[in-house]
Amino acid sequence: MRFSDGFLDDIRNRLPITQIVGEHVVWDKRKSQPGKGDMWACCPFHSEKTPSFHADDRRGRYYCFSCEASGDHFRFLTEKTGVPFPEAVERLANLAGVAMPARDEKAEKREIERRSLFDVMEMAAKYFEAALSDNIGARARGYLHERNITPAMQNYFNIGFAPQSRNGLKEHLAQNNVSANDLIATGLVVHGDDIAVPYDRFRNRVMFPIKDFRGRIIAFGGRALSSDVPAKYLNSPETELFHKRKTLYNGQGARQAAYDGKPLIVVEGYTDVIALVGAGFEASVAPLGTALTTDHLALLWRMKDVPILCFDGDIAGKKAAARVVDVALERLSAGKSIRFVTLPEGQDPDDIIVKQGRDIFAKMIDSALPLSEMVFNLEAGGVVPQTPEARAALELRLKKRTAMIADQSVRHHYVQAFNEKLREFFAPSYIKNKGQYSFNSNKKDKRGAKSIAASDALKNSALLKPSAKQSVSAREASIIICLVNHPDLTLERLETLANIEFESRQASEILSLIIDIVADNSDILGEELSEKIAKKGFAKLLEKMQKMLDRQGIWQSGAQIAKIDAETGLKHALALHYKSVQLNRELKAAEIALGNDLSEENLEKLRDIQNQIATVDGKEALIEGFGSLSGRTAQVF
Repeated sequence: MRFSDGFLDDIRNRLPITQIVGEHVVWDKRKSQPGKGDMWACCPFHSEKTPSFHADDRRGRYYCFSCEASGDHFRFLTEKTGVPFPEAVERLANLAGVAMPARDEKAEKREIERRSLFDVMEMAAKYFEAALSDNIGARARGYLHERNITPAMQNYFNIGFAPQSRNGLKEHLAQNNVSANDLIATGLVVHGDDIAVPYDRFRNRVMFPIKDFRGRIIAFGGRALSSDVPAKYLNSPETELFHKRKTLYNGQGARQAAYDGKPLIVVEGYTDVIALVGAGFEASVAPLGTALTTDHLALLWRMKDVPILCFDGDIAGKKAAARVVDVALERLSAGKSIRFVTLPEGQDPDDIIVKQGRDIFAKMIDSALPLSEMVFNLEAGGVVPQTPEARAALELRLKKRTAMIADQSVRHHYVQAFNEKLREFFAPSYIKNKGQYSFNSNKKDKRGAKSIAASDALKNSALLKPSAKQSVSAREASIIICLVNHPDLTLERLETLANIEFESRQASEILSLIIDIVADNSDILGEELSEKIAKKGFAKLLEKMQKMLDRQGIWQSGAQIAKIDAETGLKHALALHYKSVQLNRELKAAEIALGNDLSEENLEKLRDIQNQIATVDGKEALIEGFGSLSGRTAQVF
């Protein structure tokens, strides 16, 4: 909204600037003259011991004679707290008793409705908090204790508990005059044409309220206490209040902490954020049930020029890091970038802090890899190409990466940086030591050794190892084609799909692309998604996969198939895939066991697993008793 000069002047005239500034500084009693509105303090924008910051009520301005920070009421609030200008205006207008400019009737109605929904979310949060402190919340309190989430952190983040009841919250809110429409609009109940009576969405879960940048509760995340539920973590659906692509957990608290100089750290989940905030890393955030999107990056860059992305050391965390690289490269600009911390495999930030201490984690943050280093490590994998052709291939891959950068100046410097690293990387001087190579193109220059050390740290990462199987299987093709033709099925299971381990590298690449595109555009249609994927160079692969499915009679992935049939087919393919992955892991373990002990028992176990794998393979099209909505009433093989 655009505000008139007269409106802003009215606020300035009613509020002494020393009143606004005084909430953030301690006035120097020797130099200040309160009666004249002439006040001095140590500058809130930089560290100093001698007061050089001046606020003058007569002029309505502040100025620091040291760092030269200056401005009016609104500038001070936006610079000090990080709030957007419209929010600063609204805060000061309320403080000054000045009515905000009238909106049109439709906008006013929407705003009233939104405010009533915020009230509903606040009531729900109080209900969950009360349940956590009650006897019924004992198990939830036990879980929080196990995760080292103290009562103080529980209060700070307003953590609660949703009892195992289909109607507990619904009835509580109904008693407080909350309408059924508001329950549906906030996503607190599950409803639909096939559901006769709406019921509570969250049951038997530890509840984490999700707030917007103004501190208002807009959604919830629930962590299941039972192991037999489909989703361990469940977030509120997209609503009028909640758009997960534009929301960060702890966004409000992190914004203020980042403006106060704390490092902005992006982790993967609620408990990671809570652990870091409890350890003094207050500017910690997490995305909500989705990969990091372009909208998330825009939010992060408003808070800090170079946020630090901290991913778990498991396969899912490494895949997430690789996806973010592509998202970030296209949107880099002068001064705006990201850095990376990759945790040891199987550990999360809480593990590091509890077992090794806060200082160790702080050192990891301080030594986070720049984006350029991460890109180079991803492409090189710590392995020096031994032939001219392989070296040319690495150089070509890096050129493709730099071509993604839209900003001409940034792209130029990336090209220059990669050229320098290639010269170091291909330096002829190397020493073989315990099966690994260390490189240094110049004994007096340690930059090469440092960069290769970073590469070595990632060399054994599963993220960087190409798959032994390059061809796409029918099962993988069935999953990919179904997701391309039915993007809404992707949106409903983003977190699950992000953790899939495909055997084919091509299948993994195209799945990551699908996830990124759908996460950025939740309303995308199949045809548009297919076009975007084709433009990324996968047109022939999509065509090849479709022909494979046609030959094998796997019909349930098609574009014209009814959603319910496509979803059934997708679930079937995913179930077979997970079973195949698990069986192959068991096969490797059985082979090792047989190698260590050539017993009949170990041999029989190996054969049994091999038979199970053979049974699973080839079942992509074997789905009984469905398909009538797609014109298929008989069993299809």
